[in-house]
Formats: sequence, C-alpha cells, structure tokens
Amino acid sequence: MKNKNYLLSATLVFASIFGTYFVMNSVVSVKSQVVVADNEYQVAATLFMQHSGEYRALCFQAFNIAKLFLDKDFEKNSLKMLPKVERKRPRAIVVDIDETVLDNSPAQAYTIKKRLPFNLKDWYAWGEMRSAKAIPGSVDFLKYANGKGVKIFYVSNRDEVQKQATIDNLKAVGFPDASTETVLLRQTESSKTVRRTAISQNYRIVILAGDNLNDLSEVFEKKSVADRFMEVDKTRELYGNKFIVLPNAMYGAWEESIYDNKRLSEAEKTAKRNAMLLSY
Repeated sequence: MKNKNYLLSATLVFASIFGTYFVMNSVVSVKSQVVVADNEYQVAATLFMQHSGEYRALCFQAFNIAKLFLDKDFEKNSLKMLPKVERKRPRAIVVDIDETVLDNSPAQAYTIKKRLPFNLKDWYAWGEMRSAKAIPGSVDFLKYANGKGVKIFYVSNRDEVQKQATIDNLKAVGFPDASTETVLLRQTESSKTVRRTAISQNYRIVILAGDNLNDLSEVFEKKSVADRFMEVDKTRELYGNKFIVLPNAMYGAWEESIYDNKRLSEAEKTAKRNAMLLSY
C-alpha cells in the first residue's frame, strides 16, 4: 500500500512539474510571437512600381508637366498676373521625398516577404543603407529647376534621426541643393503645414510635388474617403499646375482613410479593405 501511495505521489509531482514547464513555455512562445501582417494585398502595387513601364511613364509625365508649368511661370505674362510684392520674390519648389523623389519599394518588398507590418527598426535600417534610387524623371527636373535659380526644399515625414542618411542618399543619386537647410524632416508633428509656411516666408512656392495629398495641403489631412474626394474636386484646377502628384498604390493617407484614420489590428484592416471594395 505504501509503495502504491509513493508511486501515486511521484506521478502527481512529475505531472505537476511537466504541466508547469509546458504552460511556462507556452507563455514564452506566445510572448515571443511576432505580429504577422497580411501584406499580400501590397504585392501587385509593389510589382507595379518596380516592374511596369506604365509606372515609369506616369512619373515622367508628372515631371514633364512640372517642367512646362515652371517654364510658364518664368514668362512675363505670368509674372504680370502676380501681385507686385510677389514678382521679385525668389522661387522655390517643395517636394516630398519618399515615393516622390526616392524609391523605397525594396523596403516595402522586404516587409511583404517577411510578413511584417511597418516598423521603425526596419525602416531606419533601410534608410541607413542609403540605397534608395531616384524616382524616374525627378533628378532631371530638379536639376533643371535648380539651374534656373529655383530653390529646392525636400519636406519629408522621415524622423530627424534619419537626416544625414537622407541627405547622403539624395546627393548620391544626383539631387541638387540637398543640405541641412533644405531637407526638412518631421520634428513634433506629421503635418507639413508649419514647414511649408516657413518656406513661404522667404520664397514664392511655385510647385508642390508629392505622392500623398497631405504633401500639398492641410485640407486633406485626417479626412474620410468622401471628404478627400470633395477636397480634390475643389482644387481640380491646381493639378498639373502648382500641384504635381506622383503615383503610389503601396501605402499612404489614402489607405489610412479607408481605415477611418484609426489604429486597427491586422485582422481589422483586412476586413475593412474587403468591406470597402465596390462591386456589382
């Protein structure tokens, strides 16, 4: 009887130890899990940017139109239409950086293959590589503008810690006028209104170029899909003139508006995207 009790006790102790080990390791396993992102929907957009002639054509088209508008601004008739105080002010062009003048699609492809959501660790690592290529047509246009005496400002929501790497990358692919003075990164807020206003204190901004409507005006910020449509319609005369828009189907405020500008889980984002599809 004693032997049976001993065996029973030993069995219970072993079971308890094994159970505790299993539970603890299960908890560690759960805690160590990385969020898996449903990035499959980004594949076509990234391939389009990297491999389609149509994407290159759209970029050349955007910068060709920008050049035509800039040339028009130098015509005497155009200057006469400006208020006298504006006529002698030096010209400036304000461009966004990511997906406007620098191509970050390799970073996007990396997160797709690794099934990772956007994260600062990988984004900073990509920036430090200084490997982003120029968007087609961007270097030639900005060199042309700079040659005509136009000041170039690169206004981006990259973080300040990325500034030197960003300047190095811009210079490496041939962009003019890239310096600590002209590369204006995010300080305390993502809105670019304050930075655009600061530039306009000393320059007349002739052209604003970006892949995101927020690069052009604060009226598009944190708006719903319907409200963004409405604001675009209100400013329709500016596109191809003062506003130059580059294509970017990989990410942007357009996607945030689909999510109602809220922080959602990966599952919630997938559900929202499917719900927003217009079908027959």
